[in-house]
Amino acid sequence: MFAERHAVLAAGYGGQEDPPDPADVLAMPVILHIPKVDTPSRTDLLQVAASAAVALCLDVRVGTGGEWQDAFLTWTGARIRKVARRARGSQWTAAQEIPGVTVSVGNAQARALVPGRVGDLDTRIKKLQIGGTDLEHNEPGQAGPGMPVLWIDRALDMTVGKAAAQVGHASMLLAGAMTTEQCESWASNGFACSVRDADPQQWLGALECVNDGRAVAVRDAGFTEVAPGSMTGHRNA
Repeated sequence: MFAERHAVLAAGYGGQEDPPDPADVLAMPVILHIPKVDTPSRTDLLQVAASAAVALCLDVRVGTGGEWQDAFLTWTGARIRKVARRARGSQWTAAQEIPGVTVSVGNAQARALVPGRVGDLDTRIKKLQIGGTDLEHNEPGQAGPGMPVLWIDRALDMTVGKAAAQVGHASMLLAGAMTTEQCESWASNGFACSVRDADPQQWLGALECVNDGRAVAVRDAGFTEVAPGSMTGHRNA
């Protein structure tokens, strides 16, 4: 049932320390389709990445008796990690063969894969680059009417891969903060959301929303691009 799957996110997750062996770290791979031709905008790519991450978390296959349940619950019980990688051409085609969920909007596509041990990552995914290609910041205009907004602190200047992981965290937090009915309604809309860069003034407004309980912040652990404790993004409905 959807309510049972939603309850996992609503109850909170993560918190365990990482294992001593890096190969035992658990992570959700997020594959970003970045072709050479008809390349999507940064904003559109981040939006589908956020939608794909939460779509996998609420997929029927992570529920009771589902084929992904054990892997998913093991991951949600550990420190939540996502690693974004880029793919194009045959690489993207191969990624569709790995268990996961793909979200496509226009020419933007992203696929969230079932979480697992870093050491067990499929070789077709392991060879995909984590960095090396970035997308320019763009001006997407007003957020879609009625869509939840995931704000990113523009001052941190994260790569598209790092930002994709952060908005994936934010979409999970958003789902968990919703009622079951609200989240099911969001699911019926394909978990569509808007991602926007916040300038300094907008970010101050976002912090006020966090402080008065109208939004939830994503605080980074500081393992990659930003300092530990940095508030990389927040969501509001």
